Amino acid sequence: MKIKLETERLYLREFTLNDAELLHEMHQDPAINKYVGDPIPWHSVDQATYVLENILLPQYENNIGRWACHLKENDEFIGWCGLKKVNDEIDLGYRFIQKYWGNGYATESAKAVLDYGVKLKLPNIIGRADAENIASVKVLKKIGLTYLKKYVEEGEENETIMFVWNDKNK
Repeated sequence: MKIKLETERLYLREFTLNDAELLHEMHQDPAINKYVGDPIPWHSVDQATYVLENILLPQYENNIGRWACHLKENDEFIGWCGLKKVNDEIDLGYRFIQKYWGNGYATESAKAVLDYGVKLKLPNIIGRADAENIASVKVLKKIGLTYLKKYVEEGEENETIMFVWNDKNK
């Protein structure tokens, strides 16, 4: 197990192909998928394996990635958080199993991930949230990202709010 980051209550580790079932199971909750608009569905373990092989694991070559989040107290998997290169941007993202919402884990892990990205001297770290996902918008503000713009992505119905971390946030 390759641990990337630790916080007071969490550790974040690199995913492996053995995590396909965890990701598949997590994404069966409609509440988790409500605001995310993934281009690849999570209907099977094979699709989760595809996401791991082709999207998540290759990011580790750049010393960034989405990392599995676990509670230190019992090693329980609670979701994921991390950085991902999307075109010319570095995207800070997170998702947590619903029973762990409202405990500050998203804020705690996202802040640690942002600090990690700043230490790497990444020029712009972007955070996106569906405008209706008030909790996620609050997390991005709480960790210090600055409002950049609101937009509607092609094919989407809801507005997305984009926040940014760059040299102006220091």
